[in-house]
Formats: sequence, C-alpha cells, structure tokens
Amino acid sequence: MSVQFLTTTATTLRVFALAASTSVLATLAAAEPVHGIAMYGDPALPPDFAHLPYANPDAPTGGSIITANIGGFDSLNPYIVKGSVHWQLRFLMGESLMARSLDEPFSLYGLLAESVETADDRSWVEFTLRPEARFSDGSPVTVEDVIWSYETLGTVGHPRYHGFYNKVESIEAVGERGVRFNFAEQDRELALLAGLRPILQKAQWEGLDFAESGLDVIPVTSSPYTITDFEAGRHIELTRNPDYWGYDVVPFVNGLYNLDTIRMEFFGDETAAFEAFKVGDVNTNREFNVAKWDSQYDFALMQSGEYVRSILPHSRPSGITGFVMNTRLPQFEDIRVRDAMMHAFNFEFINDAMTGGAQPRITSYFSNSPLAMQDGPATGRVLEFLEPFADSIPADAISGYSLPVSDGSERNRANIGAALDLMEQAGYTVQDGVMTGPDGQEFTFEILLKSGSSENQSIIDMFTESLSRLGITPTITVVDNAQYSERTDIYDFGMTYHRRGLSLSPGNEQYLYWGIEAADVEGGRNLMGVQSEAIDEMINLLLTSDSQDDFVAATRAMDRLLTSGRYVIPIYQWNISRIAHDADLHYPDTMPIFGDWPGWQPDVWWYDEG
Repeated sequence: MSVQFLTTTATTLRVFALAASTSVLATLAAAEPVHGIAMYGDPALPPDFAHLPYANPDAPTGGSIITANIGGFDSLNPYIVKGSVHWQLRFLMGESLMARSLDEPFSLYGLLAESVETADDRSWVEFTLRPEARFSDGSPVTVEDVIWSYETLGTVGHPRYHGFYNKVESIEAVGERGVRFNFAEQDRELALLAGLRPILQKAQWEGLDFAESGLDVIPVTSSPYTITDFEAGRHIELTRNPDYWGYDVVPFVNGLYNLDTIRMEFFGDETAAFEAFKVGDVNTNREFNVAKWDSQYDFALMQSGEYVRSILPHSRPSGITGFVMNTRLPQFEDIRVRDAMMHAFNFEFINDAMTGGAQPRITSYFSNSPLAMQDGPATGRVLEFLEPFADSIPADAISGYSLPVSDGSERNRANIGAALDLMEQAGYTVQDGVMTGPDGQEFTFEILLKSGSSENQSIIDMFTESLSRLGITPTITVVDNAQYSERTDIYDFGMTYHRRGLSLSPGNEQYLYWGIEAADVEGGRNLMGVQSEAIDEMINLLLTSDSQDDFVAATRAMDRLLTSGRYVIPIYQWNISRIAHDADLHYPDTMPIFGDWPGWQPDVWWYDEG
C-alpha cells in the first residue's frame, strides 16, 4: 500500500506554526459559535470539511478485528478507580462533546456538540448539543446528562477527571441544548478539556453506585460500538451499532467506525497470545521486538499471504517506557541512589540481547518530537523558566544531562564503578559483598512485575545480574493483572515497569502524571511519587502560555526536570509501529501525525476481502 507518511520533525513544526499563525484574539474576540477550537489560532479544517484527512470516506463496512491482550479484566467501567479495566475500552465506549484530530496537536472538532463558543480570555466555554445526538438505546443526549456526567466523573469518577472539574467554577444549562462552563482560574486548555469528557446516561445510574460498578453494569453511551458479549478475564466483544446517530450527521465520523466487530481476546502470557495470532484466532498484532519481527513471522499464514506485515512511522513523542523507582520509599529518595541504578542498568548490552541493537533508546520524555529537551545547557526561555528553581533542582537540568552509556560489554565496568561511587556518596558501602546502609541494614528493594511479559522478565534478569556486582539483590515479585493493579494503585512497590504515552499537546494531564497533588492519590498515575514545585510551575507555564514559543519552552524545561530527576530507567522507543495483520484489514493511504495512537486502529481501518 502506498502510504503518505507525515512523520518528520519538520512536518510537525509546520503544523505547530500553522496553528500559531492566526491571532488568538482575532479568532475568539467575537465569541461566536464555531465548528472547532484550537489551543492557538484556528483549527486546520474549515467548517465545511467533509471528513478527516486520514480517514477513507469510501471505506466499506463489515468484518472484524481481533486483538490479543495479556492479563485479564474484572470491570467494564473505564471511568472509575475500582477494578481492572482493559485500557482500550475508554477509547471505544465513550463519546464526548468534541473530538480530537490525530493530525493536529491541539485542535478539537464538534461531535456531540454542533458548535463551541468561548471568551477571548478562555474564562468560559459554551457548547450546543446536536439535536440528533442519541444514546445507544435511542434516548436523546440531553444537557442534564452532560452536567450529571461532569459532576459525577469529577467527584466519584477516576482521578484523571478530577483535576479539570476542580478548576470549574460552575456548569449551567443555556436553553434547551446549550451548556456553559465557567472556569475558576486562568488555564487556556480548560476550554478544550471541557469538550473531552465522556458523556454518560444519567437515568441508567439512578439507584446505583457509580463508583462501585464492575461487570454488573455496562455504561450506556452514545458510541458507535456497544459491548455485546464478554466473559470475565477471557474476551470482550463490541459490535457496531447500525443505528448509530452520528452517521451522515457528523463530518468528523465520516470514514470512521467501519468494522462490524471489535473483539479482544485475553491470554496468560505473550507466548500464548502470539500462538493465537499464528493460527488465526487473532488477526492483528503489534510487535515491539524487532528481533522477533525479523525472525518469527514466517509462519504459514504469512507464507500464504493471508497475513501481511506493515511498518507505520509516526511523529508522536516517545513518552517514557522503562522501570520506575518509587521515591516514596527511603531507598529511592536520594537522587544519587537513583543515578546509581541508571548506571547499573546496562542498556547497550540489554538492547543488543533483546533487539539486536536495532531500537534507539528513549533519551527524554518527549524524544522523537520538537518538544524534547535540547542537548547541552539550557538557553533562552528554557533557562529563564528554570533559573528561579536553580537551588532546588538537579544542577544538570540546567547545565545539561544525558543518560549513562556503557561500552556494550556484559560487565559494564566503568558504569558499575560510577554506581559504586554514587552509592558511597549516598552513605552506602559494600560489606562482606552486600550493599549496606549507614544503619547496618542491607540495601534491597522489590521489583514488581505483571505476569505474562517474558520481555520485561528477561530485561529484569539482566538488570539484577548487574546489580549483583554492586552487592544488591532485589526481590522480584510476579503477580496477576488484578493484583498488579491493586498494588500499583496504592504504590506498593519499589520498582516496576512503567509506560506513559505523551502527545504533542501536553496539558492538564501532566499534573496527573507528575504533579505534587497527584503523588499520593490512590489509583493515580504519578507512580514515581515526584513532588517538585519546579515541575508544577512548568506545567502551569505550558497551560498559561500566550505563545507557541513559550509553550514549547515550558515543555522542554519540564522534560529537563523529569529526565534529570532520574525517576525512570528508560529502555528503547518505537518510532515506527510494526503491525502484522490479516491482509483483508486495510488502513488509509494518509498517515496522521499521531499514527497508531488510540483512534487510529481500529477507528480508521476497514475490512475488505477484495
């Protein structure tokens, strides 16, 4: 298939420049209802756009996509803390007032809402519901449903929804189809976030405890897909609703939601999942291991041409993937100890063993994007933002930080020596071959892993071998999906695997990931427990910046603080997506900037036996 790849940094920068080129005041001063909203300037698509640039409006409908997933689930409500929920349900089940384009970092277009209106200072935003909007049971989506959804999610829903709600001064109905949000503080992103919360049916939850629901109640939404079959821990099946209200009504959905069935099968480990793919029980698989991609995809379905392999580049940031250290524990409070762990982690040797050295390392939280921190000392606005905190942040956040690099040999002598020095600076010494603290107690910690990931287990095995050269013997605990969720929800671990995807439009969610107030919230996302006034201020700056330049500078400054803070030992990144799939599953010729992001597969894919 010929694919138009929008993947270079230059392309991404051009998109940013386009978004910033139009005066915000010129766009918003009139405060008139419009079809879309952007953080800076105007959305790229005009009011009369017919479909998203990366969607195929001529795609046929029908067929199925079946994915393999490791672990299980014990809840079908992705909007609360309780229970283990498959991550993809949040993106498949709910609809919001506005929808995000995968081709623009900071633009939203009308979905349940036909228009949006906001003040020039973004102190309020108002949405007008489409009269056609319906829940899957045919009942209308009302302003009452919208207000109830925001109040419920903002108070007893998952903590990811609380931050926005706490910044809302009031929500009020405006006529029969309008709803207005008044904000309690300055934050340019709030007008966009107001359009991105799932809208649920108020009537469904009368007499029920929303926060305690699990498998007993499936949330009713207006989504084109509804859950039609499931078996706890085994499979979930969603079916395309032929009576979905948005067809032929909403330009945004033209060319989306083409597959009749989306089925998720669950397996105990990666080996079983891959075997299911090889025999055709699963018809798509994203491969993260390049060595496996090169050597283990010659099975019968591939040889016959029934299955094919596709490589899809993208321009989204790397995010952070690796092993997070829990700074709530005394073992990892000291940055010198965390730095010692970074030196002991022999990435070059591990990468060679796991991928044949083919995967580049994640070098910062926003690497592979124009938002990434720059090499060398901080300069310009980045330096100006960091200087007030110079006495309380790592010195190399300003002077320049880069990850330790080994010689690639198994012994990693130089970095092990550096790690020993760092541990000694932190007050630890090796006594009788055991790393010992000033209190005479052995230095150790627990590494918590989820069952089913042979790759993570292999990496940790190599890491613990390196740690043994420091006289450190961690405890490795492998638990099932439910136990893992329970323990990470209360931060009961020393170190664990951590994956946090990031976008080109970082905003309020950054407070959830690394904000002070999120550090001790049960079920929160700040796994490392970082509490930094400097990081919180960088988040505030990126939210309140009046220019694209200051937004980028604030993000790069935050990236410096997170990376130099040595909270996560990063592993390799995937700047391309390797997806093997049924040859009858197709994707559009045009690849968006956020390719292979939730909403790319399966939303724009289709099935065609021709």
